[in-house]
Amino acid sequence: MYIPRSAESRLLDFATGYPVLVVTGPRQSGKSTLVRHALPNRTYVSLEDLDQREFAETDPRGFLAGFPEGAILDEVQRCPALFSYIQTRVDEMQRPGEFILTGSQQFGLLSGITQSLAGRAALITLLPLARTELQRAGKASMDLNETLFRGSYPPIYDRALDPHPWYGNYVSTYLERDVRQLINVQDLDAFQRFLRLCAARTGQLLNLSSLANDCGITHNTAKAWISVLEASYIVHLLAPHHQNFNKRLVKTPKLYFLDTGLAIWLLGIQNVDQLGIHSQRGALFESWVISELLKSRYNAGEVSNLYFWRDRSGHEVDVLIDRGTHLSPLEIKSGRTINRDYFKGIEFWRKLAGESAGQPWLVYGGDEPQNRSGTNILPWSDFDADRVVGF
Repeated sequence: MYIPRSAESRLLDFATGYPVLVVTGPRQSGKSTLVRHALPNRTYVSLEDLDQREFAETDPRGFLAGFPEGAILDEVQRCPALFSYIQTRVDEMQRPGEFILTGSQQFGLLSGITQSLAGRAALITLLPLARTELQRAGKASMDLNETLFRGSYPPIYDRALDPHPWYGNYVSTYLERDVRQLINVQDLDAFQRFLRLCAARTGQLLNLSSLANDCGITHNTAKAWISVLEASYIVHLLAPHHQNFNKRLVKTPKLYFLDTGLAIWLLGIQNVDQLGIHSQRGALFESWVISELLKSRYNAGEVSNLYFWRDRSGHEVDVLIDRGTHLSPLEIKSGRTINRDYFKGIEFWRKLAGESAGQPWLVYGGDEPQNRSGTNILPWSDFDADRVVGF
């Protein structure tokens, strides 16, 4: 069953103005399904296929000549030599939407675009399913713990799969296929241990030295492995906002897993009941909200405009949404009952920010929408990321 994706309208819009469309994101996020559904008349070729990849590598001109009307080239980062030949072809033909390229690794894909296809390509990042997409398909759970436990990867919903074993297989496949392609990992057990330690730190400031020490690897190795996780859309590093408001600020990014189901599997949580009492539940809820906000931006073909703010005294706002002319603060609380303390970070920051402060938001684990002192309070089940980020 195909679940309609919010990014489809932007993809079709880009197809009228750019000769090359690039759809990137983690494996199994639905990239191939999206482009084949949006452009059903395009020839589809996967460069994971050894025969097709050999043809593209040994005779790129002949390979592209086989698609006079253009094509969908899946996992195109597997054949980086194609980029310069695609550039020559689209410059000659000047046809919008001629090639649609998909890929699950930022390193090879985005470097190829920067070097050969700058100005010719439009980019969409497709993360797993947003809650709004699941709601439209009638597949969204109304239980918060179940929502976090199941995560958002399409195969779990398309085929009604048990999420726990699916994530185990996903990690194994990821380790075997992607990590070895990107970096030379000799000890896969150490890398999986590193993944689990990262999951235990979701929602926290990134401390590479601590990660390296706990995993028994060097600082440089930890840095390289974090880069791989980020390039493969497993984690997102949320940057601190640069405007200091005359305060000493924390300058370290915060680490977030982009899918709570994957993080929950890595944490060893076996079922929904265990999640309900787990110490990481609050951090996982925060990760879910951050991921939903990012999906809204990416589905619209935009880059992230999300930051966090924390000073050296411990005052913090979970998210600042940069709207260009002002900043909207957003707090994330997993509790079901609204507490006065929930507003302390927003109130402190708004006094410092003055006129640059925009509409404040609070997303929480309860059920009742409210407005308190000008703060829009959204229950998790009604959380519409498009509304919050302004689409």
